[in-house]
Amino acid sequence: MDWLTTVDHKKIGILYMIAGLLFFLIGGLEAILIRVQLMKPMNDVVSGDTFNELITMHGTTMIFLAAMPLLFALMNAVIPLQIGARDVAFPFLNSLGFWTFFFGGLLLNLSWFAGSVPDAGWTSYVPLAGPGFNSGHGVDYYVLGLQIAGIGTLLGGINFMATIINMRAPGLSFMRLPMFTWTIFITSALIVFAFPALTVGLVALMFDRLFGANFFEVGNGGSGVLWEHIFWVFGHPEVYILIVPAFGVISEVVSTFSRKRLFGYSSMVFATVLIAFLGFMVWAHHMFTTGLGPVANGLFSIATMLIAVPTGVKIFNWLFTLWGGSIRFTTASLFAIGFIPTFVMGGVTGVMLASAPADYQYHDSYFVVAHFHYVIVGGLIFGIFSGLHYWWPKMFGRMLNEKIGQVTFWTFFIGFHMTFFVQHFLGLLGMPRRVYTYLDGQGFNNMNLISTIGAFLMGIGTIAFLINIFITWAKPRNAAADAWEDGRTLEWTIPSPPPEYNFQQTPLVRGYDAWWKEKMEGKTKMTPAEPIGSIHMPSPSILPLIMSIGLFIAGYGFMYDKLIVAGVGLAITLGCMVIRSLFDDHGFHIEPEEQEKGVQA
Repeated sequence: MDWLTTVDHKKIGILYMIAGLLFFLIGGLEAILIRVQLMKPMNDVVSGDTFNELITMHGTTMIFLAAMPLLFALMNAVIPLQIGARDVAFPFLNSLGFWTFFFGGLLLNLSWFAGSVPDAGWTSYVPLAGPGFNSGHGVDYYVLGLQIAGIGTLLGGINFMATIINMRAPGLSFMRLPMFTWTIFITSALIVFAFPALTVGLVALMFDRLFGANFFEVGNGGSGVLWEHIFWVFGHPEVYILIVPAFGVISEVVSTFSRKRLFGYSSMVFATVLIAFLGFMVWAHHMFTTGLGPVANGLFSIATMLIAVPTGVKIFNWLFTLWGGSIRFTTASLFAIGFIPTFVMGGVTGVMLASAPADYQYHDSYFVVAHFHYVIVGGLIFGIFSGLHYWWPKMFGRMLNEKIGQVTFWTFFIGFHMTFFVQHFLGLLGMPRRVYTYLDGQGFNNMNLISTIGAFLMGIGTIAFLINIFITWAKPRNAAADAWEDGRTLEWTIPSPPPEYNFQQTPLVRGYDAWWKEKMEGKTKMTPAEPIGSIHMPSPSILPLIMSIGLFIAGYGFMYDKLIVAGVGLAITLGCMVIRSLFDDHGFHIEPEEQEKGVQA
């Protein structure tokens, strides 16, 4: 019950991590099935229809239900600790965000058991996803599941913006924020501006499908290209919502394990802000072949190439941070160092795709698949693995096994490059995306086989990570407060795992890399900014869980035209809102005597 009602950001972070890993395994299984089907020409492991369902669910699950929650896990576990706060700004909202995300993802994945699975691709392009070509309930699961999950993400974005603006410790000005906190702040702003576009598109598609509207029905005066614009106005910033936090993780890990201050801190901050700004200016580079005309294509080409500049600044800053440092090759730092060349390769192919005339050739070939996975897997997933290994002792009080960690890294790293490097050449040879089989004698056979072997290696790396978690679980909680001994930021000043209230006394920050600065002056703990006193904490609540279940029921009701069921679901959710509004919950206080017990424990 403790876990179902918690509003503690640390526990919610762990819930996000468990859910994210669960969906990551489901998405990975779908990926393995895709690769097994493409292992040899004219293969028939799965049918064409099942293949369409697999690629749709693989993309949707990985991006919305695996990558996002794993990032939210790190955000929840680390951000309040890095800024010297006792919790996020809105703990109740934080819990509601998790449960809505979880039930949205559950609704989407229950489509496998309902026998009607989304099959219009993860971008769900119309008219393929419209009622004319897709009359089953598959795309309805996509539309309603993502709307419910999207509410959770949007709540999280608002919450973390408010937290970072309002709850920083005394002395922690914006230009002293740890780089990870900066990237989460920028990501939260991206979420707040980008997700409403997706919501609008999904609502319009839902009206087309469930109520016979014609936003996208060309025969009735709608526009298919309108969906592409709405989707990519969200979809391109979404790529940066995913990758910018990984930039923050890499900055923290590289700095810690080379025992050096991050090179060019202020240029890193401005580069990240510029990337976020330009991220909204480039959506139509996904649409070079829709006939927007040479002026639009030219402008979006230039804007896309411009993003390479601030990204390049980051790459050089990481390299200069490593340069001359006393580097330790822990699993976290291996993933961070492996990230750098891998992400550069993804970026280079991105600049190739940014050239509109060239894009006419590459478009919808495996070259695009390779580029996308180099950025998202080689960038984001490497970043997440690095962050999980780095902050694991802080989250759980136990160090992950380094030997198994090395196995995770090398199998995943080699498997990743085996899988996706050859796909560039498959694309250049002319293999189209989204095809479930191919003829013999086209030069695709060997490369597809290599790609599939690589996918299995990545699977082995993931399994090694899970084994590491289980082995670590049996160990005692004996990680030190400063688990890596070279911690630079505030989270390494408190016990691992932190007590419920995080900081017994709010710390006083006197410079960038606050903890490192104090250590260099020979101090063993942070200077407090307040005396020891009673600490106010928010009360746990079951309402977020019940509200999310209400939305889940309402989604089912709308999908199957059971308006009574939908009404009951909405009534449950609105009822919880009323209860929350009418009954004041003042929380509780932890007195100094209880704090002392917690510190000793």
